[in-house]
Amino acid sequence: MQPSIDIHGRQVPELRCPENIQCVLRREFAWHLCGVLPQTEAQEWVLLYHSSVHGLSFNTFLSKLMSSGGPSILVIKDQDGNIFGGCASQSWERHHDFYGDLKCFLFSLQPRCAIYRATGANNNLLWCAAGYTSESIPNGIGFGGQKNHFGIFLPASLDRGYGFPSVTYGNPCLSEKSSFQVDCIECWRLVSETQEQKIPAATGGTILERFKEDRNMLNMVGIADASAQ
Repeated sequence: MQPSIDIHGRQVPELRCPENIQCVLRREFAWHLCGVLPQTEAQEWVLLYHSSVHGLSFNTFLSKLMSSGGPSILVIKDQDGNIFGGCASQSWERHHDFYGDLKCFLFSLQPRCAIYRATGANNNLLWCAAGYTSESIPNGIGFGGQKNHFGIFLPASLDRGYGFPSVTYGNPCLSEKSSFQVDCIECWRLVSETQEQKIPAATGGTILERFKEDRNMLNMVGIADASAQ
């Protein structure tokens, strides 16, 4: 949808991370994801966790996610070069069952860009379990599907993951394989701003300037031709 006086187009959030970290999430990827986020969550994203920096410790991973609170984006790159993940609209919390709301979604970014919103078919939106000894409660974090058959699942080892088609999000297998080796994991906090803080950033620039930036981003993610049809 083209920008107008009332519709400001998708925002490109400011990605805050240390300069010495090569992040998987690029600006054009972030712009693509902002198409389904409220503008209050499309202003500033802060890197909470990066596996090459913080290691593959599940306790460290959870503490980084839980300490921030609020919505977050999980980005996974597997060793075959596929990039995909999910958006948790609520804070990550330890549970013995699924939780979450219909604002959560899954996505793929490479080799194809696609977003899979919650279908409402079930309430199996988010999964976060740690310290359980029962095989019926797998320790790890995940999105959608069913226990042991998630849309995306990272077990506590964090060195591999699993993904299957799910009716929760209407998604296909997001990796080339249902069992994949992890190359990199990132988690970004979506910093929400008040309505007063948000308005100047959302309305900056002329309509044509904002539309031009949208077109540039479409070209970068390879879907400009499709959007023009």
